[in-house]
Amino acid sequence: MEIGIKSGSPEKQRSACVVAGVFEHRKPSLAAEIIDQASGGYLADILRRGDMDGKPGSTLLLHNVPGVLCERVLLVGLGKEREFRDRQYRDAVRDAIKTLSDTGVAEATLYLADIPVKKRDLVWNIEQAVTVAEETLYRFEQMKSKPEESRKSLRKLTLAVPRRGELAIGEAAAARGKAISAGMKLAKDLGNLPGNICTPAYLADQARTLAKDTGISIEVLEQTDIEKLGMGSFLSVAKGSDEPPRFIVLHYKGGDKKQKPVVLVGKGITFDSGGISIKPAPEMDEMKYDMCGAASVLGALRAVADLKLPINVTGLIPTCENMPNGRANKPGDVVTSMSGQTIEVLNTDAEGRLILCDALTYAEKLDPACVVDIATLTGACVIALGHVATGLLSNDDGLARELLHAGEEASDRCWQLPLWDDYAEQLKSNFADMANIGGRAGGTITAAVFLSKFAKKYDWAHLDIAGTAWKSGKDKGSTGRPVPLLVHFLARRAGAA
Repeated sequence: MEIGIKSGSPEKQRSACVVAGVFEHRKPSLAAEIIDQASGGYLADILRRGDMDGKPGSTLLLHNVPGVLCERVLLVGLGKEREFRDRQYRDAVRDAIKTLSDTGVAEATLYLADIPVKKRDLVWNIEQAVTVAEETLYRFEQMKSKPEESRKSLRKLTLAVPRRGELAIGEAAAARGKAISAGMKLAKDLGNLPGNICTPAYLADQARTLAKDTGISIEVLEQTDIEKLGMGSFLSVAKGSDEPPRFIVLHYKGGDKKQKPVVLVGKGITFDSGGISIKPAPEMDEMKYDMCGAASVLGALRAVADLKLPINVTGLIPTCENMPNGRANKPGDVVTSMSGQTIEVLNTDAEGRLILCDALTYAEKLDPACVVDIATLTGACVIALGHVATGLLSNDDGLARELLHAGEEASDRCWQLPLWDDYAEQLKSNFADMANIGGRAGGTITAAVFLSKFAKKYDWAHLDIAGTAWKSGKDKGSTGRPVPLLVHFLARRAGAA
């Protein structure tokens, strides 16, 4: 979809549709007031009759409004003015885009970004409008023989800013929104592909395509290379599948040569059966989403490259399947990680940490500024935080604050959990340096404590996206999170926030 930025009065827009907001109790936004004045009170009459009450989720499409140049006017309910915050704004944009799409409008001018949102500015309003619009229009139909018939899709969206002097600001914000949306689309497309298509080899090929398209350098290590590195923990998971593993290394070099890279590590389990500790059958199909951490790293790198951020970023993606063949890990097996530390595998379904720990050890050789891993790691995180916030744990409070702030900026929030030494007691093993699980209590925390044992030589943070990487039910599908959080984090690191 083409995105444009312009200033100008709404009644003078020669557009297929102009979108304006109405608060509860039939209070028009500034744009709606201007249209009403130009129409001789036409909107006021409609509001007075009760056709639009301004409640959240309500829309009203008007044709041939007198005194305006546009073909249609779409009124969108904003809810209570005193409660108009982030969620209400995003919902209003989503309602507008859905209505425009359902009615087959090809282009529209949106007068919502100029409505004040508490504690937000025009930059945030524009960026969010773009990402919400693209998210609303997203469809995954690659695997259907005949795509579902739909009306003509919205091909151009123009976002109005209050003053001409804000055009440049609006264009910059829209550009970031487009870059984030492109990264999210890549992550969603990869996540939504079935496990028989999106294998470790396929994921590596997609990484190569990304590298070719953006100028990012790439190295794909195959099984023999991984063996030479001594990644025994990673390989112990991979050996349970007929699909060979890959270790993908990507380098985006937008900063000074001497600048230490920010390293992103993404869990790339392209299908997780649970291995010998096999998962229950219901909803096992959703385990194709166990590579969403890897997908988010690729999506973030795509956005960073599009924005040409002056920063060095390295992406590390260990990718394999977790399957229960005759060579698979068995409960009680002891494996040796790249770090030399031994691990008793008490549960083969706690495999994500087994591949991530070797990637975290590999990160040491890069002399990183910091390392952030992203993983659909624990069901416990879903229990703790639901599907709203990503779990965050870190060995550095400053890094944690950066990520928390980035999440707030991006409306892609995370929540910090403690990483105290007390929890390490649960990982003790009689037969190895540590066990790979610590029991049900504090499962998200003990998983992070396990990873922290391999991240002692640098500032590190862990993002558990088990509750936020995809949706279930009728809206089943990948969300593209936490690409917005990661892009905002990297932009701030680059001084481009």
